Amino acid sequence: MFVSGPSDTFVKRNPEAHPDFFAAEAAGLGWLGETGAPVVRVLGRGPTYIELERLVAARPSLSAAERFGRVLAEMHTAGAVGFGAPPVGSDGAPFAGRLFIGSRPMSSTVHETWGAFYAAERVLPFLRIAVDAGNITHSEASVVESACSRVAAGEFDDAEPPSRLHGDLWNGNVFWTEAGVVMIDPAAHGGHRETDLAMLALFGCPHLEAIVDGYEASRPLVAGWRERTPLHQLHPLAVHAAGHGRSYGAALHSAAVAVERL
Repeated sequence: MFVSGPSDTFVKRNPEAHPDFFAAEAAGLGWLGETGAPVVRVLGRGPTYIELERLVAARPSLSAAERFGRVLAEMHTAGAVGFGAPPVGSDGAPFAGRLFIGSRPMSSTVHETWGAFYAAERVLPFLRIAVDAGNITHSEASVVESACSRVAAGEFDDAEPPSRLHGDLWNGNVFWTEAGVVMIDPAAHGGHRETDLAMLALFGCPHLEAIVDGYEASRPLVAGWRERTPLHQLHPLAVHAAGHGRSYGAALHSAAVAVERL
């Protein structure tokens, strides 16, 4: 993929992109943005490109972080039709194409319960790729599978309804501007709100505690959410273990060990 465009736009192009790749990105941004969440504006799209507004970086601030936490909570509260559900367009129709996280395909199969969805659609498919790539050992993978069995059985299910997630909310997709945070590159779907927060924590988002403070001022988190962070990091760690080396396989195993202790 390469980037081009005049000074006021940002164009991502990939002549070999899957036909749904940029369409999924645009659908996700539209779905998140209709809640009032700060997302980068889509100016144009085709099968091999997406044109976005060009953002100007600014220093992260406590006030922007707190505001971001509040709007993130509101975005989550807007909800989704089910766990694993794809973005829905302004016409009310769900996105019918393939979803992606980064460059990897991601399921849009909907489940009635969060645990069944999370294990089957967000952890195990990427774990298998990581094993085949040699980035996680078979013995380590068995621990991840054991943790997923507990997840799938509903041990961590709660009364939380499906939230409208960014889905890939690591620090690199949180863009700080003078106007505040703008989210980019979503892998949007219906899931558990703690997953977005766990992704923010995974690679060290600036002013994370201020984000959490703003979030809880709008919609308090359920007790024990910090202890459940490794549970919600299984997905991003599995994705990274699938293609970014042995260190992520080890980190995935460590997170699974922490889940087994919950």
